[in-house]
Amino acid sequence: MEPQPLWSPSPQRRAEANLARFAQRVAADHGARFDDYASLYDWSVRAPEKFWSTVWDFCGVIASQRGTTVLADAQRMPGARWFPEARLNFAENLLRRRDDDVALVFRGETRVRRSLSFRELHEAVSRLAQALRAEGVGPGDRVAAIVANMPEAIVGLLATSSLGAIWSSCSPDFGVQGILDRFGQIEPKVLLSVDGYFYAGKTHDNLGKLAQVLDALPGVRRAVVIPYVADGHDLAAMPRAVRLDHFIAPFAAGEIAFAQLPFDHPLAILYSSGTTGVPKCIVHGQGGTLLQHLKEHQLQTDLRRGDRLFYFTTCGWMMWNWLVSGLASGATLLLYDGSPFHPGASALWNYCDEERMTVFGTSAKYIDALAKLGLEPRRTHSLASLRTMTSTGSPLVAESFEYVYRNIKSDLLLSSISGGTDIVSCFVLGSPWLPVWRGEIQCRGLGMKVEVFDDDGQAVVGQKGELVCSAPFPSMPVMFWNDPGGAKYRTAYFERFPGVWCHGDWMELTPRGSCIIYGRSDATLNPGGVRIGTAEIYRQVERLEEVVESLVIGQDWDRDVRVVLFVRLREGLALDDALVKRIKDTVRANTTPRHVPAKVLQVADIPRTKSGKIVELAVRDVVHGRPVKNREALANPEALELFRDRPELAVR
Repeated sequence: MEPQPLWSPSPQRRAEANLARFAQRVAADHGARFDDYASLYDWSVRAPEKFWSTVWDFCGVIASQRGTTVLADAQRMPGARWFPEARLNFAENLLRRRDDDVALVFRGETRVRRSLSFRELHEAVSRLAQALRAEGVGPGDRVAAIVANMPEAIVGLLATSSLGAIWSSCSPDFGVQGILDRFGQIEPKVLLSVDGYFYAGKTHDNLGKLAQVLDALPGVRRAVVIPYVADGHDLAAMPRAVRLDHFIAPFAAGEIAFAQLPFDHPLAILYSSGTTGVPKCIVHGQGGTLLQHLKEHQLQTDLRRGDRLFYFTTCGWMMWNWLVSGLASGATLLLYDGSPFHPGASALWNYCDEERMTVFGTSAKYIDALAKLGLEPRRTHSLASLRTMTSTGSPLVAESFEYVYRNIKSDLLLSSISGGTDIVSCFVLGSPWLPVWRGEIQCRGLGMKVEVFDDDGQAVVGQKGELVCSAPFPSMPVMFWNDPGGAKYRTAYFERFPGVWCHGDWMELTPRGSCIIYGRSDATLNPGGVRIGTAEIYRQVERLEEVVESLVIGQDWDRDVRVVLFVRLREGLALDDALVKRIKDTVRANTTPRHVPAKVLQVADIPRTKSGKIVELAVRDVVHGRPVKNREALANPEALELFRDRPELAVR
C-alpha cells in the first residue's frame, strides 16, 4: 500500500487559511493564479520582487516611506538590498494595537502569573523608551539584557527598537564568561538584568553574577534591575545599578516617537554557537526580520489576529525573537519561564487549556520527553483551541510525529521547522495547505530559494546534501559586529559555494517537495536541540591546570545528542571522579547547564591536522563507526585509534 499522510487539511481549512487570501491577492495584483503550494512556491522564487512586495501589502507593514524599489543589486549575494528607499520602525509595527485585549500572558513556573493588555504594553514601552533616551541611548547604541522570558524582556526590545538602538539578550542561566563572551564584544550602553530566576521550583540569584559582569563592562552607563524572584533589593554595592521602577518613575506614558529608519537598520544582535572562538555577533536588520516573520507567521503558520501564540524558549534563542514578532499579526503572546516539567509533566498542557492556546511551539526534545513519559494530553486535556504545533531545535524523528497525532491531537497542523540564528527565521517549515508526512518537514519557505547541493555544487533531489539558499532573501544578516569588510560574514556562509548561502545542515529534498534534515554538517554540538559551540567548552576546560588540551564531540544517543569530552592531562596524571566533577562544575559555572559534558574521558593524544588544528569531525566519525575522510591531512592519524570502540561510549 502507498504510505498515507498523518494529517491533511480539510477543504474548509484550506479555504479559510491566510494563504488562500494571499493567493487571491497575488491573482488580483499580478494576474498569477495558484491553487497548490508547489506552484505558489515556484512563483515566489521566480518573481521575488513581486512576492515580497505582496507580502508587505498583505501583512500591512507600517512605514513612513516605502519607495518604488523592492530589490537592488539582486545578483549580489551577499550585497543585495531590499526596499532600499523604505523608512519604518520595527517596534511601531508590533505596537499597532492599543486596545484593552490581552497582549501578553506570563507564567514563571508556579510562582508568577501576570498579564498586560495591548494598551498597557504600549504604555510600558513608552516609559522605558523615555528613560533610555534620557540615559543617552540613541540610534546604533546597544542595549543588552540578561533576562527571563517575561513581559519586561519584550518591553525592553520594543523600547530599544523604537529609538533605533540595537537589542541583544541572553538567558539568566548563562555563566559570567558566557555573558562576557557575547556582551563584551558589543559594548552595551545600558544593561537590563533580572535579579534571579526560577527553575524546577528552585530560586537562582543573579545579582552576584550581575556585579561581576558590570566589573568587566566599564562602558555600561546604567544597569537596570528587574525584580522577579524578590523585591526591595539593596543595590548600594553596584553604584551603576537601579531598579526598573525607579528608572522609569520620572516618565509618564504617552505617544511614542518611533524613529523612522532604513529597512536594513540594525535591530538585534544574536550570537553564533562559538565553534571556532568567541561567538560571532550576527546583526539582523529591522525590516528583514519583520517581513520574514510576518510571512512565516501569517502564511506558513496561519497566525491570525486574536490567536494565542506560545513558544517554549529562552531569550538567548532566536525563537524568542520569532515569538515576539507575533504581536505584528495582532496575536496574544503566551510567555513561560522555567522548567516545562514543573510542578509536573502536564505543566505546559495545563497552560494550553487555561489560556486557550492556538499555536504551541516547542522543541523536538520536549516532544520526545513526553513520549518517554507516556503522557497522553488528548486524554487529560481539552486542547479545543489548539490548531497548530511547531517543533524545532533538532530534527523531529518519525516516531515523534506519530506520538503527536496519536497522543496529543489528531486534527492538528504539526510543523517541524528549521532555520537558525543566522537568519532569525526558517528555511523549511509548514503550510496549512499541505499534508503532514511521517518524519518530513512539509515544505520550503515561500520566497526562499532553498536547494540541496551535492559535493560538486549541483542541485539534487532525493538524496542527502548541503542545505543551501541560492538567491537573496530579506532576513540575511546585515553584517557581523566587528567585521570590517565583511570577511567573517562571507567565510561563514559563502566560502563553500561562492554566491550561494551554505547553511551547514545535511538535508534531503523529496520528490514531493517535503524536506528531511539529518542534522548539522559541521562540528556544532546540538544536545536537546540547543546549538553549542565546542570552543565555549574548550575555553573553560583548558583553564584547569591539569588539562593540557581537550576535544569535544556530540554523540548520537537516545534519539538526541550527548556531549562527550576527551581530555589529555599533564604527564603522570590520571582522570578521577574529583577532576571530572571540577571539569563539569567549571563548564556549568561559566557557560550554561547544557554545555556540561555527559561523559569525560582521558586520552593520551588528540588528532590534529598538519597545521595544528584538532579534528572534531574525524573523531566523531570514529566514535560512530563511520569512515574518516582525508586521513592523509592529519599529522598524527594513529591517534584516531584512541577513540575507537571505547566501552564507555557503547550504545546500549
